[in-house]
Amino acid sequence: MAKVISTLFISADGVAEIDPDWHFPYFDENMGRAVGEDYDTADVLLIGRQTYDSFAGAWPGREAAGGDDAPFARQLGDLRKVVVSRQRLEFPWRNSELINDDLLDAVTSLKADAGIRGILIPGSISVVRQLLAAGLIDELRLLVHPVAARKGRRLFDDGSTVPTTGRLQDPGLHQVDQSRALSHRHKVVRSSDSARA
Repeated sequence: MAKVISTLFISADGVAEIDPDWHFPYFDENMGRAVGEDYDTADVLLIGRQTYDSFAGAWPGREAAGGDDAPFARQLGDLRKVVVSRQRLEFPWRNSELINDDLLDAVTSLKADAGIRGILIPGSISVVRQLLAAGLIDELRLLVHPVAARKGRRLFDDGSTVPTTGRLQDPGLHQVDQSRALSHRHKVVRSSDSARA
């Protein structure tokens, strides 16, 4: 069964909606390497429309330009991209498709596909929230920036019931080399998993 991993850049006060003012001062080659490792585990990117639009607006051009990040841009282009949207979309970027089903049914099918080893959700906060609530995310990877953003969408809002089907366990915590950011890796343990243990 394919593993679903959510990877988010997040501020120390829990804001997961990236603001370039607090994100880019900490994004260096070490953080880039940590992010690249996440993508190396995936056969499928599962992304919301806004994340797709952002990626499709940047990465194909970077691949064509042939700069330092062209190999990573090519890797992104080659990955299967499954986009979550309620609207019909045109896809200018190769290997992109729209979920034609209910999100939860589609992710359940992707997880069960023997040809898929990993599904990565970069950003896409609303998608992550829905999948956490349904117990379909296996791991949260949070790259915590040492800054208080004070505004923006949070992964867990006040009064949030996410995750309703489990708990977070075993934070694998380490500093991302010299970047001053911390990488937290939390396994999502479902209630049914802990009952079997």
